[in-house]
Amino acid sequence: MICVAEEISLLTRQEQQLQRTLDNLCGQRTLVKEHKQLEKELAAVLRKRQNLQAYAVFELGMPVHRINSSRLGIVKELKITPGGMGEVWVSWDELLQTPEQPNLLQIDDAARAKIIAVGDRIKIVDGHKEAGKTFTVVRLLARGALETTDEQIFEREEWQKIKKAFQEPLETANEEDEELTNSASFTQETQMVTQSTEELNEKAPKTIVTVDTTVISTKIEELTEDEEKERHRLERKVERAFYEAGSALRQLRDRRLYRSTHRTFEEYVKDRFGYNRISAHYRIAAVEVIDNLLTNGEQILPTSERQVRDLAPLKPDIQRQVWQQAVDEAGGKVPSGRIVKTIVERLKEKPLIKASDFCQIGDVFILTRLEGAERKYNGCWAIAQELRDFTIAVDVHDNTLAVKPDNLDPIDLPDVRRQLPETLRRIRRLRRAGLLSRCVYAMLESLGRQTDLDDFEAQLLTFMEERYGIEN
Repeated sequence: MICVAEEISLLTRQEQQLQRTLDNLCGQRTLVKEHKQLEKELAAVLRKRQNLQAYAVFELGMPVHRINSSRLGIVKELKITPGGMGEVWVSWDELLQTPEQPNLLQIDDAARAKIIAVGDRIKIVDGHKEAGKTFTVVRLLARGALETTDEQIFEREEWQKIKKAFQEPLETANEEDEELTNSASFTQETQMVTQSTEELNEKAPKTIVTVDTTVISTKIEELTEDEEKERHRLERKVERAFYEAGSALRQLRDRRLYRSTHRTFEEYVKDRFGYNRISAHYRIAAVEVIDNLLTNGEQILPTSERQVRDLAPLKPDIQRQVWQQAVDEAGGKVPSGRIVKTIVERLKEKPLIKASDFCQIGDVFILTRLEGAERKYNGCWAIAQELRDFTIAVDVHDNTLAVKPDNLDPIDLPDVRRQLPETLRRIRRLRRAGLLSRCVYAMLESLGRQTDLDDFEAQLLTFMEERYGIEN
């Protein structure tokens, strides 16, 4: 394991040395190739230094979020790749850990300061449509945002934490408490607790604390058969309330029954119901999802629009699959919108492939679909050097990269599999020989794309080794 601070210091010195060399080459037209090669090396050193500097600020257990993302994660592991690059492994929403580039992560100061916790109560500030209402926190998001029990999301500036009082007055009991008082019998017990004060050298008198313990016994009444039927009828009415509202909105829109008073459907629902365009669209889309679920004979159906909001963009068969999975995860009950949303997010993410299930050390590949600074290696051959959880460290002609299985196309030719490790060894020895001719750098880069060497290429590689005094 490298010392990150020492490595950053070393890379800084290399960067300064390369920059001085580049400055000395400026204006020398005959050394254009050398200039370009040095620029590539400088860019690689700079990228590595910036990566390690970004990596060095993270610690295990630290809350983080991706830039421009609302997901909150926890740092679970810090790793250095064989190529000397830092990776931060983050658990998102307590799901699977994934490797992240340090420069794309930010420490979440709000979560780190623990300004709010799951289970706390919040009050919505003035200026918001929910102003004055109180909610319970069920999930923390990035930058102080949070999600409440009714699956609403509020940004940091939209809420205030409600401080817990030491003892709430009896007058604040809610309606549920009053009903419980009328239907339950109470037995009060007074316990006398004596606290000794010997540590005060018996100068203080014994303290007597009185604790009232309330024991509640609730009487459960059985319903008659008619009452059971009435209860079921009313429950179904509550469950279908949002569905009937959405169906009515759909008919009002499709039949243009608003045309006598308003030019557009959006203006009509705003004036008549207080809905904005998106709210009305969500309710109508929810009806279409319910209709689709009914075609599959679903017994457990959604009871709110929020539970199916994330299903609306999906294809009908996918909607049914996701809903059934959500019901299973909810223990056979109606799932919350958060459960549905989590399943949809997992569905959108391409499943990760474990490196050990994909290849073995020494296997050879062609690199594809690389992005950013590593795009230049697309089409190069690579050799698996280390298998990690979901990434593979591969050696290329002038570097070591950490890539995903998706970036590797296997080469199954036996002769190529035997020849490439030897070719890599010879190229690496040449590159360590010192400052090479620009022709040599160009040739080595070309060989990094040739999966097998013809006679001329093999002779040319031997000539370069002899020219720089490298013995096989």
